[in-house]
Amino acid sequence: MQYMIIEKFHPGKIKTLYDRFDKKGRMLPEGVSYINSWINEDVTVCFQVMESESLEKLQEWIGHWNDLADFEIVPVITSAQAKAKVG
Repeated sequence: MQYMIIEKFHPGKIKTLYDRFDKKGRMLPEGVSYINSWINEDVTVCFQVMESESLEKLQEWIGHWNDLADFEIVPVITSAQAKAKVG
């Protein structure tokens, strides 16, 4: 399943977040894959597409970062999948 992750950085923690990323990488558990991401111009919100075999594995990944950001998880499908779904 793919998910759009909306990651809202905690005020004053953005540099700490990027420092941790530089030192430890994404820290993805087995079964979770990074697809792509975009950051708003204010560098306060990250929009990431992730793929995960389970919501629990995704929550495990979030556990490495939730002291620096708040996360919203939105299950997503492609436009082609949506078209097929509605007929």
